Amino acid sequence: MNKQKALNMLGLAMRAGKLVTGEEMTVNKIRSQKVKLVLLAGNAGKSTQKKVKDKSTFYQVPFADCFDSTEISQAIGRKRFVVGVLDSGFANKIQELISS
Repeated sequence: MNKQKALNMLGLAMRAGKLVTGEEMTVNKIRSQKVKLVLLAGNAGKSTQKKVKDKSTFYQVPFADCFDSTEISQAIGRKRFVVGVLDSGFANKIQELISS
């Protein structure tokens, strides 16, 4: 997995304004079907994980939980456990990097 490249891409998406961060805002954007990919910290709380995974599954939004909150926070410059990627180009590239 090209973890560092995926995190760099996440930081780039943040600077481009193509991310929504935080549990509630991400869930709201999932409901409005704007999110293309959800990144969930593996060390997030059980209720947060369940809520985000259930919403992602219901609305057929791919999600990944291969990063921890420290990695996500360093990549985007804010302490977060949940991040939604709004741009399909960034989402596809990040998925490609974490699956390789």
